[in-house]
Amino acid sequence: MLDWSLLHGAFPVVAGVAGALALVALLWPRGRARRWWLRSVPLALAAAVLAAALVAAVFRTVLAEPLPRTVTAWSAGALAGITLAVAAGRAGARWLPVSAAALVVALSAASGVNRYYGEVPTVRTALGLGYADELETVPARTAQLVTPPDWTPPPGMPATGRVVDVDIPGLVSGFDARPGWVYLPPAYLGSVRAKLPVLVLLAGQPGGPSDWLDGGQLAARMDRYAAAHRGLAPVVVMPDDLGSELADPQCLDPAPAAAATYLSVDVPNWISHHLQVGAGRAVGGLSYGGTCAVQLALTAPSVYPTFVDISGETAPALGLLATRHYPATAGAIVVGAQDREFRPDAETVLAALRSANVPVTFTEMPGSHTWGVWGPGLEATLPWLGTRLGLTR
Repeated sequence: MLDWSLLHGAFPVVAGVAGALALVALLWPRGRARRWWLRSVPLALAAAVLAAALVAAVFRTVLAEPLPRTVTAWSAGALAGITLAVAAGRAGARWLPVSAAALVVALSAASGVNRYYGEVPTVRTALGLGYADELETVPARTAQLVTPPDWTPPPGMPATGRVVDVDIPGLVSGFDARPGWVYLPPAYLGSVRAKLPVLVLLAGQPGGPSDWLDGGQLAARMDRYAAAHRGLAPVVVMPDDLGSELADPQCLDPAPAAAATYLSVDVPNWISHHLQVGAGRAVGGLSYGGTCAVQLALTAPSVYPTFVDISGETAPALGLLATRHYPATAGAIVVGAQDREFRPDAETVLAALRSANVPVTFTEMPGSHTWGVWGPGLEATLPWLGTRLGLTR
């Protein structure tokens, strides 16, 4: 039950039907007086529309990007449930039934928003109950290492990888980071261990380190790649790139949030001391995290010579391309074909990098600025990334 999908199958259908029935029940309270239809309903619906417009305006102001029309429509539906419940209660309806109906409408709208973004895919993630494949600690650095070209899966190697939550302190930067996550592929788990590269994967803003595991379904995507490559896949480190859910350190070092130093110094140092891995490093991310990945690749190219930018913006560090050379750097850019806000930025970044002779692949995915692009987009880059990092030839 914990792994039931909230995005596909019966749940979204049931939620949609329940919300529609609850909304009808709010529209048709007992009595149905002329005043109800000529005054109460129009006023309630107008208030819901105005409130939804205000929510969209606040969203644009705070996050500097528009609220998608689909999400605005679902917000208006939820607010309509609330305003109609208030109107029905004032007209004499019993408060408990109309409040329950408004709650059902709101939950149905939340389901619609979740289907659009894909942020909460299962009951388990909705309840925050952790992951079925979670380890208590990172395995000790005591295994025998084998390079990927010589790798043969040992007896007893797990069929799937594991995830573990970790503390990555900002010892040099002073960055106050939330706990991060690490995905360890099958070839890392056991007394014989493949010498694997590392992908540092960053979330968007607002967001947190577990977003890639929840909305991005990262473990399942990496497991599929590993299953096709003898258990080999990058170790994925998901550190905190923000400091808090709504923080915006811009992947820079303004005091006291030295985010750039944290990601380019503290995180690599932690990897070297706690993980038994090879030298290959890549950095990637979605939206804000994609922008940050490009900045880190250009400001710390010896640390992150490989990057994956998924739906990122134009990075301030692009100006460095005119003054520096990046002979060892390469990257992948992914964006949604219907992402009207970020697709032009992706094309700008692509053109700037190619003009500076930085090898870059470009992939368009069907969809807009949602997990329907970000998760599949990362998976689509894995063949290129595996070759780039030495897992495959």
